[in-house]
Amino acid sequence: MMEYLWKHSRRYNSYPEYFKMKFGSRLQKVAIDAGFSCPNRDGTKGNGGCTFCDNDAFNPSYCGAGKPISQQIYEGIEFHHTRYRKAKQFLAYFQAFSNTYAPLEKLKSLYEEALSMEGIVGLVIGTRPDCVDEQKLDYLSQLAKQYYIKIEYGLESIHDETLTSINRGHTFETSLKAIQLTHERNIPAGAHFIIGLPGESKKSFLSDIEIISSLKLESIKFHQLQIIRGTRMEQEFQNNPEQFELYNLDEYLTLMTEVVEKLNPDFVIERIAAEVPPRFLPREGWGLIRYDEVLRKFEKLLELNNTWQGRLYKAG
Repeated sequence: MMEYLWKHSRRYNSYPEYFKMKFGSRLQKVAIDAGFSCPNRDGTKGNGGCTFCDNDAFNPSYCGAGKPISQQIYEGIEFHHTRYRKAKQFLAYFQAFSNTYAPLEKLKSLYEEALSMEGIVGLVIGTRPDCVDEQKLDYLSQLAKQYYIKIEYGLESIHDETLTSINRGHTFETSLKAIQLTHERNIPAGAHFIIGLPGESKKSFLSDIEIISSLKLESIKFHQLQIIRGTRMEQEFQNNPEQFELYNLDEYLTLMTEVVEKLNPDFVIERIAAEVPPRFLPREGWGLIRYDEVLRKFEKLLELNNTWQGRLYKAG
């Protein structure tokens, strides 16, 4: 059996296995909606948010901005105890919207309430790269001395033209700065990218992987673009479908094998695709297939092609 850099038998640097090695057991995220907003929603940088976004499409059923943090965590742990009985330790995942977009004192109150809950060993904080600053990062670096703390940045694209078209309200240079400041404080950073955004093709994304692989990241998520019902992007797709490159499941998995074999092998891969309840989708998409089955098909394709993460990676 081939020996991979990540010291387990899967053909990519898998997130669950990473945590098993780091903590000695499975870690499970418990998603939280803490009632945040975003600067491209409240008029600070724009209105309406990202053109593709409807957070309700991704929030678990136990989340709710009207519930206290402690209640959401309790209900989330109960939910995961049923589904993942081996999970004994949990990460509080501040997921919905931009979870550093508030004064520091408010952030301290929310984060420390989450960390006070039994079973919680750390935080994963989803946010935008324009919603962190040195003061907030200094605070998080202090927490990181006692807990596992990670910031997950929604980058979505490395192209400023794309970022403008989807109403992100920041540039890729902003992303680079945020990741660098995070790295300087020894806080693990993750990044999220969407494959298939308007104007971006398979060829362009494959060429982007070299730049993405050079980022100072611990982990990475890839999602296929899904047109969510009621978003501005749904209207844009109806008006100009030729600007979108949407992939069926087989096409996407083939593309992901090409992406992963060029990807930095040090990056832990959290996800290779998104899963959205069908009621949010105005078109059929991939049907009712669950993410676990998508992942099995992906791993089988890696095996059939005798390839693995980083096989074609070229360090800069």
